[in-house]
This record gives sequence, structure tokens and C-alpha cells, in this order.
Amino acid sequence: MKSDRGRGGIVVHAYRGYGTAHEVYLMGRVFHQPSLGLPLAEGTLARDVADVVRRGVRWGVGEAAVTLRLNGSTLTVTTDRDGYYDARMRLDTPLPLDHSWHHADLDVHVDGAHTVSERAEIYVPPPTVDLAVISDIDDTVMYTGVANKLKMAYRLFLEKADRRTAFPGVAAFYQALFDGTDGQRRRPMLYVSRGPWSIYEILEAFFQRNRIPVGPILFLREWGLTLQRPWPRKASDHKVMVIERMLALYDTLPFVLIGDSGQEDPETYARLVHDHPGRIRAIYIRDVDHSAARKADIARLAEEVDAHDCTLLLADSSLGMAEHAFRHGLISADGLAAVRHSPD
Repeated sequence: MKSDRGRGGIVVHAYRGYGTAHEVYLMGRVFHQPSLGLPLAEGTLARDVADVVRRGVRWGVGEAAVTLRLNGSTLTVTTDRDGYYDARMRLDTPLPLDHSWHHADLDVHVDGAHTVSERAEIYVPPPTVDLAVISDIDDTVMYTGVANKLKMAYRLFLEKADRRTAFPGVAAFYQALFDGTDGQRRRPMLYVSRGPWSIYEILEAFFQRNRIPVGPILFLREWGLTLQRPWPRKASDHKVMVIERMLALYDTLPFVLIGDSGQEDPETYARLVHDHPGRIRAIYIRDVDHSAARKADIARLAEEVDAHDCTLLLADSSLGMAEHAFRHGLISADGLAAVRHSPD
């Protein structure tokens, strides 16, 4: 948003990808970035508001050819009508496993002419990895206040990364999960959100600012709040589909799922435990609802998943989750101590 200096034009935004040594998934969008039209200085309220508007009225470039190159393999895909591409790339030569982050080169052609290039980051876990983590973002990592829809919308679309609030202890707990019991696991940290892809840049800045282990952000969706489509797309089953893709891709790994009680995370995760017995080690639900009826619903779900050798914990803090994770051999004593001594 800032790097175009207000000039606008065709942009490709490559989202962080993921995969294995033999195949990777890459996502992104090609879109027209509106120009500012006015000489508004960065850091001013007027510029921030203008950039929010520009994010909302971007329009995708459909039928653009996106050529991906990685480790000697090449794949060309075409964007959909909203400008998105979602590529599954099988590799002729396996990726080296001495490091986890890899880079693919992208070239975009619109109407046969080369338009723009970019690089995409791709996370591939090491062979020694023992666990994968999937976490919701809204009201799990970052406070959005889902109970108040107006405040949630403001925080989702308008609030800058440096004004968004991470729950206490989140960074230390997620770092402990990433490190594992010996500090060397480098577990996949996969994040999901109910928000639109247009806030991806803000989420990236938020994670970096709060020192939360980065990873692919998988469940953003195109809300369609543009001139092309005035209503958001339904996403009730999208999260299940995305997590099931992860279960299939990392088919030898158990998973930890983290969410909150404000929406349907407990029900969604319990459904996954039922459909994939033995694959989910633990479910951590941050208690943001606090109503007796909701607690009773989640208690019933905890009894259901317990029959499948999975634990569902409703916790009011990151420390409560970390203490359970330590007792069950998911994080180290040093990791627990880091969460315990995190600032409030």
C-alpha cells in the first residue's frame, strides 16, 4: 500500500506459502491499486484513511497469467475473476531440508505483456518436526471484540497494526509451541482468520510487531466489499476445508488447534476430531464469551472429543493453555516460564 507512493497501478501480492519438500501451495492476488490523486503525506490521518479506502476499492485482474519458478520447477496459473491465484506446485527436484524458508519467483503477464514480478516466501517444516499448530487470529491472538460488531468492524478494517492488541502471553506461548520440548522443532504455525485478504498487510505488521512466530495465513477470504461484489461470501465451511487440506498435506503429524469461544471454533474443531480420529492432540479455546450457557456447550464438546483421545481446554489466559501444554509434553519448562513471565 505504501510502496507505490500513491501512484497506483497493477500489483501482485504474494501471500506466504507452505508445503513439503515435494509440493508447495502458493496463494496471492493480482489487482489494480487505485492512485491517491492527492499529495497526502505518509503518517497523517488523511493518508491512513485514504489507504483504508484504497484497500477496500481495489479491483482484481482476472485472467492474468502468473508464472511461478521454484528450485528448477515452473508452473503457470491463471487468476480468477477477482484476481486471486491458488497454485499447487509439484516439484521435479525436492527442496533442500537444511532450512525451512524458501523463495519462489513470480512473473505476471496481463494481456500477453509482462507487468510485474515478485518473490513469495514458502514454509517447509524440517524432517524432525513432530507437531503442527493451527490458530485462529480474531479474539484468539488479536483482540477484536467480536461481541460488538461495530467495534469489531472498526478494529478489523481501520485500526493500524501498532494500535491492535495481542492477548497477554500469546507471543511467548506460540514461540514455545514453535520450539517444542527441545527448542529445535520448528513446527508449522498456520493462522486462520474471518477477515478479508485486504487486511493481510496489517496482519503481517501486527505479527512482526508483537514478535509472534510468523507462518502462512490461510483462512482470509474475499469478502467482496468492492464495487464488483457488495456482499461477503459465505465462509461457514471454509475453515474446515482449509484445515483438512493441512491434515492431508502433513499426514504424519498430529495437530494442536487454537481458537476462541466467541464464534464456532469449538464446534468446528470438535467436528474435525470426530472426522479425523487420532490426528488432533489438543484443542485450546480462549474464553471470550463468559456466559454460563456457552461454557456448558463447550463442556459437552470437551466430553465428546475426550472419547477420541483429544483434550479440549477452555482457558481464560495464555498461561492456562501453556500449563496444560507443558503437562502433556507439548512445550518445554523454559517455554512455560517465558509465558509465565510475559508482561500483562
